[in-house]
Amino acid sequence: MTDNGRARPSGRAVPQAGGIVIRKDDDRLSVLLVRAKKDPSVWIFPKGHIEAGESAAETALRETREEAGVDGEIVGPIGAPLEFNNGRYDVSVQYFLIRPRSESAETDGREKRWFSIDDAREAVQWQDTRELLTLAARLASQR
Repeated sequence: MTDNGRARPSGRAVPQAGGIVIRKDDDRLSVLLVRAKKDPSVWIFPKGHIEAGESAAETALRETREEAGVDGEIVGPIGAPLEFNNGRYDVSVQYFLIRPRSESAETDGREKRWFSIDDAREAVQWQDTRELLTLAARLASQR
């Protein structure tokens, strides 16, 4: 196990990318989380495999649209990639801060929810995810 409670990667990791979608509601920030497909009791940032010919940033936008129905624009990468074993194989996930432009009710079937930053810190399960959220919120508040 890693220090944050995730299974430790054991070898070559599958590259993935994801989106940390933060919107400003007046002077308050909200972040988008979705239920994990494998364990719907867990809240996560939208993420997934990088497809052939796709950049990590393009993957983050696509996964955010598919999993949460949000179209957005990339602000920039957030932190170093998170590396962990997802229960089946090792993954390396680069997250990007995304500014939402539009939202639809369409998702890939999972529940989505906008959380205050503090509530999101409580909702996510892993410490490394909380740290990325803190970095993303700091960057979003400067814009």
